[in-house]
Order: sequence, then C-alpha cells, then structure tokens
Amino acid sequence: MSSTSIDDLLSAEEDRPPRRPRSGGRVGQVLRTLVAVAAVVVVLVAGLRAVGLRVSLLVLVAGVVALFAVRRIVASLAPPPQPRAAARRVEMDDGTVISTGDALRTAINGWERPLDWASGNRERFAERILPRLGELADERLRQRHGLTRDSDPARARALLGDPLWTFLAAPSRRPPSPRDLAAIVAELEKI
Repeated sequence: MSSTSIDDLLSAEEDRPPRRPRSGGRVGQVLRTLVAVAAVVVVLVAGLRAVGLRVSLLVLVAGVVALFAVRRIVASLAPPPQPRAAARRVEMDDGTVISTGDALRTAINGWERPLDWASGNRERFAERILPRLGELADERLRQRHGLTRDSDPARARALLGDPLWTFLAAPSRRPPSPRDLAAIVAELEKI
C-alpha cells in the first residue's frame, strides 16, 4: 500500500492549462454568431410554420439577436470558472500508477458541507459524520489488515486504539472541536 497521506494528495500545485487563442479573431467570431443566429431563425420559422403560426421574420431575427446579446453579456459578467484540480499521477508501493484529480477533490469537498452543518449539533454529528468516519476506519482496516470493526472487533479495537474505538463506538455529548477532529483523522491515517 502507499504511504501517501491526504495532505500529500491535496498539495498538488494546480496549474492552469494554457488558453488556446481563438482562431479567426473578431471577424470570425461575428461570422460564427451570424451563422448561429441564422440557424436558430431557420429552425424557429420551420417550427412555427409546422404548427400553423406566422410571425414576422424581422421580429424573429430581432428576438434571436437579442437573446444572443443577453447571453454574451451574462457570460462576460459571470465570475471566472473555478480552477480545476490538476490531475497527478501517484505511484503506489506495488508499482501501479493511479491518477488523482477531480474525483479526489470532489470527495474531499463532500465533507465540507456536512461538517459545517453538524459543527454545533451533537445529533447531526452522530447521524451524519460519525458513520462516515466509521466507514473510513473500516476501509483503512480492510485495506491494511483485511478486517473490519464488525468482522473482528477485538483485533480492530487493538489496531484502532482505545480513544479512536471509543469515539467511533460511543459518541460524546458534543461534537469534537476542529483540533480534536484533526487528531482523529491523524489517528485514522496511522492505521
């Protein structure tokens, strides 16, 4: 198995791919827009004629041009897209190479909302976060030692240690602080 920690996987420098210059410049962009407007107008005219409606061609062209203009204005006012996580190749101890990237970032970001939501509520923490931490512990035990907490409780307790076992088995009266949660995650990584 790999000795790569979560911090190592998340510390990849995120490089933006170089932007390709658009071909054709301003004239090409105007021509593409005019062709798109014409195509939309043709489809609208055909669709309206198929259902028996007649609308002035000038009104249709003006409407489609207005929609394209609004679309362009909204796109120019939108915030820039979030940078994607750069895919990294990580070599495991057994020689296999895996690629990390968006899936890992998505999985890690999937913890942010539940942790924030359950930060001050013991019931929410016990209902949402504790089962996930237990699944992580079981997965680490399965990968490293070939067992889970249910399949071999005595050995799992010895491998997890009493504090982590107690935390997973009997939730406390209050959710752990961020420092305590970091210590729990560190213990999980040691498994």
